Amino acid sequence: MASPSYSEDLNCSLCLTLFNSPVVLPCGHSFCSPCITEALSARQQCPLCSSWRRLSALGSASRVGVLEAAGMCPEHEEKFKLFCLTDLQLACIICRDGEKHEGHKFKPIKEAAQSLRSDLETFLQRAAEDINATEQLTKAQRENIKETREKSKQLMVQISRQFQEMHQFLRKREDEINNELKCQEADAVEKMMEALTTMETALCESKELESKAASALKITDPEKFLRTWTEGGSPMTRESLFKSRANTLQVVNRALSLEQYESHLQLFMWKEMLQVISPREERLTLKSSSPNVSVSDDGRSVFSFGTQNRDLYGTPAFETFITGQHYWEINVGNRDFWEVGINNNFLQYKQQKYAACYPDRIQELALENKPKKIGIYLNLSSNKLIFFNAGNMTKIHSRSLAVMSEPVSAYISMTHRNPDYSPLTVCWF
Repeated sequence: MASPSYSEDLNCSLCLTLFNSPVVLPCGHSFCSPCITEALSARQQCPLCSSWRRLSALGSASRVGVLEAAGMCPEHEEKFKLFCLTDLQLACIICRDGEKHEGHKFKPIKEAAQSLRSDLETFLQRAAEDINATEQLTKAQRENIKETREKSKQLMVQISRQFQEMHQFLRKREDEINNELKCQEADAVEKMMEALTTMETALCESKELESKAASALKITDPEKFLRTWTEGGSPMTRESLFKSRANTLQVVNRALSLEQYESHLQLFMWKEMLQVISPREERLTLKSSSPNVSVSDDGRSVFSFGTQNRDLYGTPAFETFITGQHYWEINVGNRDFWEVGINNNFLQYKQQKYAACYPDRIQELALENKPKKIGIYLNLSSNKLIFFNAGNMTKIHSRSLAVMSEPVSAYISMTHRNPDYSPLTVCWF
């Protein structure tokens, strides 16, 4: 039951009894529906504040709405005095002790409001800081997008320039080889034209002699026949008359040959381009740092040796890298074990399985083809390490490295369980 001090809040100001089908006028005052209907039929004004309203503007109000508008608990008709921290809702004294709120925490409304106000003020302060931080991140992200687009344009220009340099080299070599072919053609044609001129001269002389002989044979008088044949030039002996002119001539055939360019043009062009392209592969020089490893005289190959059925690891020493971008290739051949890469980050082949080995993990890899040569690309500007099958330049694996605080060195390791004297060799082109 409602306490006497609050019962007046539930009474209609016209009939002075509890609301019967309460309604709320637009001005906010509540009345019984029959009471206000009768009052408005006589005068279209609120009986309390005299504000003018049409009857059609009346809004029906539920009992719950009227009680809540009066700050009363709809369930117990008691004044709200508490705030349930568990359900985050207003409550009366009876609500606090009821089963619905059993075990819940409560605060007086004023104290709860002060606490929430304090939280909202703190939120606004932190929200401003968070908004500022988010704006900075947004600005940084926009700058990164701009830098990425600019970097992409720079790389496109760089790629176009490098391809243009290769195109220029190839066009230059194409012109040089074509000019060489034209020179061969001109020389060959000149010799053949000389032979052709000699043949045509001999042909004309033979036809002229043939015609003269045919005309002479038509003369039946012996004296006239002899005079006709011998006059008008030096008389021909019998030997010169029957001498074959064709036997003194020979067809000149000067075959054109571009030698290696005729059959292996692309291969030789690739080899020639290796001498002019930049940057080149790293020509690493190996130095043995283990008694189990020997190095060839040219410093390109390493060999393992030791006792049978015993693992012996050997790591040759290399030059170190501090900055820049580097690429080198190692010919691993058919060895049953090898490790190539950089210190603490390398590609491993062991027991017919491949793995990428790093300080924090080992990742097994599935390769369709067994590579004979491994290419290693190291970019110390972007801290990127990439392994390639150097036979067809397909990517095997890539890894983002931690920022290097010390120089980086190339790495090779080999084992010797059963005798295997095949080397690991640095590829030079």
